[in-house]
Amino acid sequence: MMISHGWQQVQQLLSALDQQPWLAAGLSLALLLLCAWLAGKVARATLLRVTQALSAQAALHWLDDLLQHRVIHRLGQTVPSLVLQFGLRGIPQLAPGTATVLGNVALALTVLFLLLATSALLDALLAIYSRTEHARTRSIKGYVQLARMVLFVFGGIIVVATLIDRSPLLLLSGLGAMSAVILLVYKDTLLSFVASVQLTSNDMLRVGDWIEMPQVGADGDVVDITLHTVKVQNFDKTIVSIPTWRLMAESFKNWRGMQQSGGRRIKRSLFIDASSIAFLDPAQQAHLGQVHLLGDYLQRKQLELHSWNEPRGELAANRRQMTNIGTLRAFTLAYLKNHPDIQPSMTCMVRQLQPTAQGVPLEIYCFTRTTDWAEYERVQGDIFDYLLALVPDFGLAVYQQPSGGDMRVALAGQVRGQTTALFSHCTNESTAS
Repeated sequence: MMISHGWQQVQQLLSALDQQPWLAAGLSLALLLLCAWLAGKVARATLLRVTQALSAQAALHWLDDLLQHRVIHRLGQTVPSLVLQFGLRGIPQLAPGTATVLGNVALALTVLFLLLATSALLDALLAIYSRTEHARTRSIKGYVQLARMVLFVFGGIIVVATLIDRSPLLLLSGLGAMSAVILLVYKDTLLSFVASVQLTSNDMLRVGDWIEMPQVGADGDVVDITLHTVKVQNFDKTIVSIPTWRLMAESFKNWRGMQQSGGRRIKRSLFIDASSIAFLDPAQQAHLGQVHLLGDYLQRKQLELHSWNEPRGELAANRRQMTNIGTLRAFTLAYLKNHPDIQPSMTCMVRQLQPTAQGVPLEIYCFTRTTDWAEYERVQGDIFDYLLALVPDFGLAVYQQPSGGDMRVALAGQVRGQTTALFSHCTNESTAS
């Protein structure tokens, strides 16, 4: 009795649905939406479980990046719209116009979720590439951003064309008429893309390079290279964002060559007071001859000067003599060549530059064995500390402009001398009286 009664109710429901097609279409559509939702849940859970199981293998560890950037989640989100898209064909009671609109919406959702999945896949590929050796020399972040931009532009055209039920070629032809506006809007993007290709293909810039670009206030390490900007962290920890195209339009200094060479240049001068430059007398020569680094030089120089001076008589204008600044130059060169922190395979010289109002520059030009900034400054400081303290041993003086204190000391000495002279004069007069 209960079974027959239930069957009669089902027959009555089916008869009512036949008499009300809109009600049948609504119930069928609700059932289809429920199936689509359940299919999406099942597909997403299945894809995640399978991917997690595969990523446990060492050879497939890159699948973790797909999970982390939600590529699998985005793919799972396309299942409900696909079920809805193909399931609409099984609802005959649905009006053709309604079926077309719902089908276009489902297709647009499918395209949208595929775009999001592809964008997430680009992020995952960028993360995988960043762990390779090539990422240290070549950044592909700009290319990924450009690919994402092109993807969403064309994907947006397809979505809009699907919703309005028109061909995407119709919208693309309209974009051709707007090419001038597009070029104006995306001018910086196009310039940056071309500059990014040139920088990368010519290996002009890498992440980690120390670059110097005074016109934009950049002096530090490159921390990021994107399509539109290059981020530089200055040594004061500030961040400077430079438009990529400016790195091709303007000059900048890249210190990578110095870091790869294994040596950093020292180029600094000692300014010798010109009034302290003189010939060395025999006593000074004997004193400096006791210096280990100067012994061979002085013996060789004395023999050279003796062979030159002997046939030319005793007239001073015809004779050559050793100078204290020349001897200091020879000692400094020998000191640098024997210094353990100076690179022997690179240029090392000590030269005298043109005299200036600040004295005679004695320039030290050499390279350290290290490129580390702090260690380089230590080596350079040690060298010049020693040389500044040693200059007086050669009878020379380092030039220094007079300060206010020097003026006061000189003025006080002059006043003291005048006072002493006046006091002596008064004393002599009183004695005579």
